[in-house]
Amino acid sequence: MAGKYVSEVKRSHYCGKLNKQNVGETVTLMGWVDTRRDHGGLVFVDLRDREGFVQLVMDPNLTGNSAAKDVRNEYVIAVTGTVRARPDGMINKKISTGEVEVVVERCELLSRSESLPFQASDPNVSESVRLKYRYLDLRSERMQSNLKLRHKFCQTVRNVLS
Repeated sequence: MAGKYVSEVKRSHYCGKLNKQNVGETVTLMGWVDTRRDHGGLVFVDLRDREGFVQLVMDPNLTGNSAAKDVRNEYVIAVTGTVRARPDGMINKKISTGEVEVVVERCELLSRSESLPFQASDPNVSESVRLKYRYLDLRSERMQSNLKLRHKFCQTVRNVLS
C-alpha cells in the first residue's frame, strides 16, 4: 500500500495553514479525504488534517495521479502539488483556505477506509452513536476545537502555577 514515495517525502504544510502567500509554492500534504467530486476530466477533493481543509484539483489521467480515481471519503492520502489562487467567483470565504487550491502533481493512497457509521462533518449524529464511535467523533471539527481549547487552558494553568 504505502510505497517508496511516503518514506522519501515529509509533510511540508498543514492543509488549513495554506493561504495566498503560498501561491506558486510546491507543497506536500497528508490527510483524510473529506469529500470527493468528479467533474468529468478533473477530480476535486477536500483534504482534511488537524489544522483544517484545502481543496485539491487532480487530473486522474496524469501518471502520478492514478490514485485519484480510487480515493473515497476518509481514505488517507499523500499529495505533492503547486498552490494556486482560485479563479474569481470560486473563492470560498467560509474557510481559511478558500482563496487557494492545490493542483496535484503526485498522489498516493496511504490507507483505505471502510464505510463509516457517520461522517465527521455531520452535526446530527445522536450522542449514543458518537460515544460508541468516540475515535471517529474526535475527528469532527467541534471535538478538535474542544481539545485545542482544553490544551490551551491546561497550558495556561501550568504556566501560571509554575
